[in-house]
Amino acid sequence: MYTSPHLVLPKIKDLANLDVYLANGGFSAYKKAIAMSQDDVINEVKRSGLRGRGGACFPTGLKWSFMPKGTDKPKYLAVNGDESEPGSFKDRQIFEDNPHQLIEGILIGCYAMGVQKAYIYIRGEYHKWVDLMQKAVAQAYEKGYIGEKMRSTFNHDFAADIVVHKGAGAYICGEETSLMNSLEGDRGYPRFKPPFPANKGLWGMPTTINNVETLATIPPIMMLGADAYSQIGAKGHAGTLLYGLSGHINKPGVYELETGMLLTDIIYNVGGGIPGNKKIKAIIPGGCSMPPLRGDEIDGVRMDEESLKVLGTHIGTAGIMVMDEDTDIVAITLRIARFYHHESCGQCTPCREGTGWMEKMLHRFEHHDATSADIDVLYSVASNIEGNTICAFGDAAAWPVKGFIEKFRPEFEARCKPNRSFISLNAVHARRKTIDSLVVNK
Repeated sequence: MYTSPHLVLPKIKDLANLDVYLANGGFSAYKKAIAMSQDDVINEVKRSGLRGRGGACFPTGLKWSFMPKGTDKPKYLAVNGDESEPGSFKDRQIFEDNPHQLIEGILIGCYAMGVQKAYIYIRGEYHKWVDLMQKAVAQAYEKGYIGEKMRSTFNHDFAADIVVHKGAGAYICGEETSLMNSLEGDRGYPRFKPPFPANKGLWGMPTTINNVETLATIPPIMMLGADAYSQIGAKGHAGTLLYGLSGHINKPGVYELETGMLLTDIIYNVGGGIPGNKKIKAIIPGGCSMPPLRGDEIDGVRMDEESLKVLGTHIGTAGIMVMDEDTDIVAITLRIARFYHHESCGQCTPCREGTGWMEKMLHRFEHHDATSADIDVLYSVASNIEGNTICAFGDAAAWPVKGFIEKFRPEFEARCKPNRSFISLNAVHARRKTIDSLVVNK
């Protein structure tokens, strides 16, 4: 039996109601935080070992420490709730089940960094969850837990405002600098870095961007203490995660479990195994942008960033996508490539052009109209996108395509048209040289 500390999603009925949240210790962590210095709060988060839950796994306390001190400039906190990654659906559970813990975490972060205004940026398609979060924020304002009334509620001179902002309905707005552009009312284009958001973010002012789950984890850290929290889960990736189980699994859903759990335990003991007791063909461990694992290599795999990096993949958003033995790998790869082609913002040429090429080539594989040489061309196109774009979108588009080719090449070979004639690139270049020489000689 696997139990959870239930740090982010406590099993308490009606916790989305502020009165229920307060009756169960709500805002005790904030009171503890404002009794400490700002630097002490940041150091507590540093010592806890908390790493960002949005996919990059950057140390949260370290990110907070980048916020400039001793400046008269306005400072902002942007809360990234633009949950658009296929296979990821954890943040909306916080919006729905525990919004006030998120609010409390935001306020602790605001206090620690000297921020007076925070924006909760929520995915444009999350209509229901935008409304739920707006309701929770309005309730907290009314009862004096956000805004100027905080000063009398907590008998402290710090106060901060929170604004819920409905996103632009684009996957790219989950990238932190695109999110800032969207908040400012501009097109969601990624920005060049440097300058980094902590120096020049929203409206040119110092800004920190944190994921929803990251901030919802702050109150338990303050209550447990950094030392206790750092002992939960895997060394180097402390705490609990909200794992999203989807695909071919008997009990899909969001489960809060410690980091470092065995992947097989999560699938079989928590998720109830595979329908029809079928074998696992592939797993994507952290949302569709992460490289996949074969079913025959998941034994002993632990769900934390350092363990997965050894295998050439990442924890991402901890959205575990399970594919059984009957899965059409080519079709899955095409579906993912189509998504990234559609969602590319078009700013960078390798991504704008390359995602379209990948989709078209994979369409040929799906219709048995490709050659074996196309496999290497497809892999080359993905490789030329990876690492050659302003933001990590290019990597997200390339990794699953490259990963599925590496792990399941025979499935792509089986979809090739055996007797199709083709001219290799080398042959094309050779013919061009011959023609050029004839023209010159003439």
